[in-house]
Amino acid sequence: MTHQYNYHVTRFVISAPDIRHLPADSGIEVAFAGRSNAGKSSALNTLTNQKNLARTSKTPGRTQLINLFEVTEDVRLVDLPGYGYAEVPEEMKRKWQNALGEYLQKRNCLKGLVVLMDIRHPLKDLDQQMLEWAATVHLPVLVLLTKADKLASGARKSQLTMVREAVLPFMSDIQVETFSSLKKTGVDKLREKLDSWFSTLDSATEEIPAE
Repeated sequence: MTHQYNYHVTRFVISAPDIRHLPADSGIEVAFAGRSNAGKSSALNTLTNQKNLARTSKTPGRTQLINLFEVTEDVRLVDLPGYGYAEVPEEMKRKWQNALGEYLQKRNCLKGLVVLMDIRHPLKDLDQQMLEWAATVHLPVLVLLTKADKLASGARKSQLTMVREAVLPFMSDIQVETFSSLKKTGVDKLREKLDSWFSTLDSATEEIPAE
């Protein structure tokens, strides 16, 4: 039975430079990843119906920290540092990539990954690497093709079909949907997917016999 969570009550918990500064590795986390300026912050704000929960910036690459948000006890959303932005000092870029990689590889409570890609420029090298990595560790992925309102419906459909076909070779649990923060397109699909991932927490709790 899928529990429906109220994402509107999501609250900010902490910004951490690396996983050592995050709260205990328990409960369930779903992470949002994507190239800088793919619309991660806007998607989180739209999902939670809070204008400033995740700060959107006109300057790509501003999210340099792992930002953690709590939906309810033991249920968290994570905004990961954007990747692939060129105009950032090399050393800083390396630091973020390390924090990102470490979080993805070592955080046991991570149960799902939302990968956001601009619908006009999907599946860049780093996006593909992210999907490859998720496939190797059997982590389910929801790909959101963001800024869908920027394309006419025909172009939107053909991009969606193209990306859905392109992810088949990964042989992994990858769902692809269009998304627009402006038009609220795809928010229901995002909510359904998060509910289903977070509901594994309920079943895990039910299996623990009472003392």
